[in-house]
Amino acid sequence: MKGIFVSKFRNFLWIFVLVMMVISIVACEKQVQVKEKQEEPPVVKEKPVVVEEKPKVVEEKPLLLEDPPLLLEDEEETGPVADNSRCHVCHINYDEEVLAVTHARANISCEQCHGASDDHCGDEDNITPPDIMYPAEKIRPFCMGCHTSEKIDIAVHKSVMAKPDAKESICTNCHGEHRLGYRTRKWDKTTGELVQDDKVRMTEKQEE
Repeated sequence: MKGIFVSKFRNFLWIFVLVMMVISIVACEKQVQVKEKQEEPPVVKEKPVVVEEKPKVVEEKPLLLEDPPLLLEDEEETGPVADNSRCHVCHINYDEEVLAVTHARANISCEQCHGASDDHCGDEDNITPPDIMYPAEKIRPFCMGCHTSEKIDIAVHKSVMAKPDAKESICTNCHGEHRLGYRTRKWDKTTGELVQDDKVRMTEKQEE
């Protein structure tokens, strides 16, 4: 009886030892796995590389105040340029008018055609005429004082020059816009007499 008990106890002991060994092995493997995981370097997600675009530089046109003075730096000028600034104080519409600009580039000023006109420039009421004015029949003869027929003998002028009446072939009908579309004052261009006046005065009390 005692021998049977001892035999069973031995078997139980062996089974217990085997179970403990299995448990120990499993526990060791888990510890190794945990340790390996701990030793692995953390995975760092790389941020996407963003390429910053340089802002586009838009070249804007300069403001009018920054523009070079008319004619003074013009590529077409080849010599001295006429200074018409005194006239442009009132007649600013001629600052860029083709006929005035073309002549200014050739150093031909307003005064060379219309005289100094000092009284006209100093009259704030604008009732004093310029020194020189041109009725229709005198425009072509005056222009041809510089622009002789030899210089302007081109096909487009032939039909114009063939007209005997200078009133019918006025240079300024085709060249430039050298006239005012609306006037509050008008003078007889031969005598200088004031023939139209709106009676507006700047320097004295207006008539009632």
